[in-house]
Amino acid sequence: MSLVETIPVLRRGQMAAVDTQPCEHAQDFGAVPSAGPADDLARNVYCVLGMPIDAIDMATVLRRIEAAAISRAPFLISTLNLNFLVNSRSDPQFRESLLDSDLCSADGMPIVWIARLIGLPIKERVSGSDIFEALKAPDRCARRLRVFLFGGAPGVAAAAASTLNGMPGGLSCVESVDPGFGTVEEMSRNDILATINASEADFLAVSLGAKKGQLWLLRNHERLRIPVRAHLGAVMNFQAGSVKRAPPSVRACGLEWLWRIKEEPYLWRRYWNDGCVLLRLLLTRVLPLATATLWHRLVPRVQDLLIETTQNSESAMIRLCGVATEPHIQKAISCFRDALIASRQCIIIDLSDTRVMDPRFLGLLLMLRKQVKKQQAHLKFVRVSRQAERMFRLNGAGFLLASERSV
Repeated sequence: MSLVETIPVLRRGQMAAVDTQPCEHAQDFGAVPSAGPADDLARNVYCVLGMPIDAIDMATVLRRIEAAAISRAPFLISTLNLNFLVNSRSDPQFRESLLDSDLCSADGMPIVWIARLIGLPIKERVSGSDIFEALKAPDRCARRLRVFLFGGAPGVAAAAASTLNGMPGGLSCVESVDPGFGTVEEMSRNDILATINASEADFLAVSLGAKKGQLWLLRNHERLRIPVRAHLGAVMNFQAGSVKRAPPSVRACGLEWLWRIKEEPYLWRRYWNDGCVLLRLLLTRVLPLATATLWHRLVPRVQDLLIETTQNSESAMIRLCGVATEPHIQKAISCFRDALIASRQCIIIDLSDTRVMDPRFLGLLLMLRKQVKKQQAHLKFVRVSRQAERMFRLNGAGFLLASERSV
């Protein structure tokens, strides 16, 4: 017999005879999630043009890195900039590396500006370079984190390691490896992975170019034993002194790309291509999203969400009726968590009566997808309403429907 559960979500000021005990899984903005299969659902993630971005500050990032280093739990960090956005739209495997990450911060100022335009609380840039500099601070903590440097141009990793070990601070380099300019497969040889794992480092900093670095991390996720992993782009060059980082004033106004072209002129083609894609996305995605967000805020409408769950031994059917938006996120998290704990083979989301869906709710669906994938189950969307489908498309999450939709 199937179990049917109906969960009404009420407007502020209404009352209902429901359990009023606080959710034991609820976390504040700065809490460090405990280990377990529901961690990703507790992340404050927004879908920004198909990418999952955590609304997070530097202090919280550092706490989560410390927690992962102590527990030795795998912790993949992706620092998302405009080039990541461009690659994620053209390369599904690259996009998968972002979706599988345990923390995604907004690295580039264009990403922050896009978030602001569509009304998201992603207010500050948390770049890979800034994370690395914060970890280097001498007063960060009592224990220095051990870092392994992998990649970079010939001699750069060794020079960066020498710089790190030549000064007091929160990081020490235990080893560095320059794997050359081979393919992802060639850089994933057993001897290379054995060298990395034998170092017993806390932090693996990779510099292979955004696309190659992310794909290398994705390919070797299960084989790596260093807990904290991240592709940090030009960080190794900055540490080695081969490239000078833009001054804070230049970074603050979003002109770091211009400084990078001055330092590395060959980058102009990449920035030109990325800029053209950004302009197209602003016109076709960001402005329509900003208009839709303003319209939903100004036009009075029923703001309730009704969640109906039907479960059996093989699947859980979750029907969302009404507006799937941020005020209702905790109810949805509880429902999704229950479905995951039951270890169903398939979770089916019925969107036939879903009228509105915002980037926060879509971010939650991306996290649900990650957890379903981790449990080797399936996530399907059925009977998607026209309104919901439009929001998937505008927010860059149409791949969820295209790849996992069930008719």
